[in-house]
Amino acid sequence: QVQLVESGGGLVQAGGSLRLSCAASGNIFRIDAMGWYRQVPGKQRELVARITSGGSANYADSVKGRFTISRDNAKNTVYLQMNSLKPEDTAVYSCNADLLTEWNKRLSDVWGQGTQVTVSS
Repeated sequence: QVQLVESGGGLVQAGGSLRLSCAASGNIFRIDAMGWYRQVPGKQRELVARITSGGSANYADSVKGRFTISRDNAKNTVYLQMNSLKPEDTAVYSCNADLLTEWNKRLSDVWGQGTQVTVSS
């Protein structure tokens, strides 16, 4: 069994910063990619940023230049540094992992419980 646990959400004023963390634990052999997604009520979940084990990252156009994704492979942890936050960044942010378990099983649909980010104007 694999678990993802997010932390770091909260309430911040527009222009402020937050740093999200997501730690993976359990029956993990290798994590190939980790990503952050966000969702607001009534809308589909959207990709915010994703990073491979080699450090290659891609971002949604709406966050380029403001958000930075990084990961610590030794700790099976991914981070999302969010700067210059805007009210439209308000959402539940969830972590996702694409990994191989110690039993050589591919799991691509592992999600954390989500953390609320609220940006006030």
